[in-house]
Amino acid sequence: MAIGSGPVGVGIIGAGNISDQYLSNLTTFPDVRVVAIGDLLEERAKAQAERYGVPRAGGVATVLEDPEIDVVVNLTIPAVHVEVSEAILAAGKHVWTEKPIGVSREESRRLLGKAEEAGLRIGVAPDTVLGPGVQTAKRAIARGDIGRPLFAQTTFQWSGPEIFHPNPAFLYAKGGGPLLDMGPYYVSALVHVFGPVASVAALGLQGTPTRRVQVGELAGQEFPVEIPSTLSVLMDFEGGGQAQSLYSTDSPIIRQGIVEITGTEGTIAIPDPNTFGGAITITRPLTRLFVPPEPIEQEVVDVVQEGVLSGRGVGLLDMVRSIAADRPHVATGEFGYHVLDTLLSIEEAAEARRFIEVDSTLDQVGSIAADFDPFEATL
Repeated sequence: MAIGSGPVGVGIIGAGNISDQYLSNLTTFPDVRVVAIGDLLEERAKAQAERYGVPRAGGVATVLEDPEIDVVVNLTIPAVHVEVSEAILAAGKHVWTEKPIGVSREESRRLLGKAEEAGLRIGVAPDTVLGPGVQTAKRAIARGDIGRPLFAQTTFQWSGPEIFHPNPAFLYAKGGGPLLDMGPYYVSALVHVFGPVASVAALGLQGTPTRRVQVGELAGQEFPVEIPSTLSVLMDFEGGGQAQSLYSTDSPIIRQGIVEITGTEGTIAIPDPNTFGGAITITRPLTRLFVPPEPIEQEVVDVVQEGVLSGRGVGLLDMVRSIAADRPHVATGEFGYHVLDTLLSIEEAAEARRFIEVDSTLDQVGSIAADFDPFEATL
């Protein structure tokens, strides 16, 4: 479906916690116009519509049947991502879906096939990695600022989302957990730098078989843990390079957002891939031996962040601009599928305790230009 001139009509299905982040940004981008919000809980959709000045709200059909909407943002829980995305395609509209694209390879491939048959686009979160932070670091690596990239280390560990989320059970169900919930940020950042993943190995464990809600109306309620709550991961990339990662919601120590990529001439620290920007530094190799108590001194170079900082919705914005210009967008369904395939392979590797090959691949990994401005009217 082609997109005409002027702001593109956008609908949102799912008015839960994450909708605030999308709405606060999408309502400020001149190239899009949020037309309607739909949710199974219609009152929740209406409350969000009133808060953000969206003209229409109601059930899911309110969005799917609206002729002014060209693109729908799918903010439902992972278990129904594909079901809702297929309904959006059936309504003749492009899809931007929260991560992951689905919870199984079969249903996700089916979704991509339906989009291709319909001539419609699918974009997949996270678009945090399309922000100035990761994209500036990606350009620095591409121009050789750390030499040839060799390996990466990433870390995400804390005690879990039940300390803030009023209904966190789905985050410990199939399609959730620290791997499927937070892994897309880290794997996406690594794929942007190293390209597609060739194989993975992992060890997993479950800290406790149940968790307890700690805030909101459900506080004190127990729910089952269906997935590994800690995973130690190794990744091997098609183009060379390796990575090791920790994902855990069993740790009292909070250590998150760590992405360090080491090359032959330095190590670059990339901002938290769950944010859109932040400090970027390159640490150069030691030039001499430092003997305690003499402090170690190393050259640390600040990399100037390039681009306009915004927030969730920038990937959708790139998609609608790309549709208008008849060019590929960056956060494609194929990219989202490769990330899902990698994450599911990690789960399988943890269960089998051996390396697992990742079947999918990517022809290329797109980038966001340094002069991309979400607040510019271009359509």
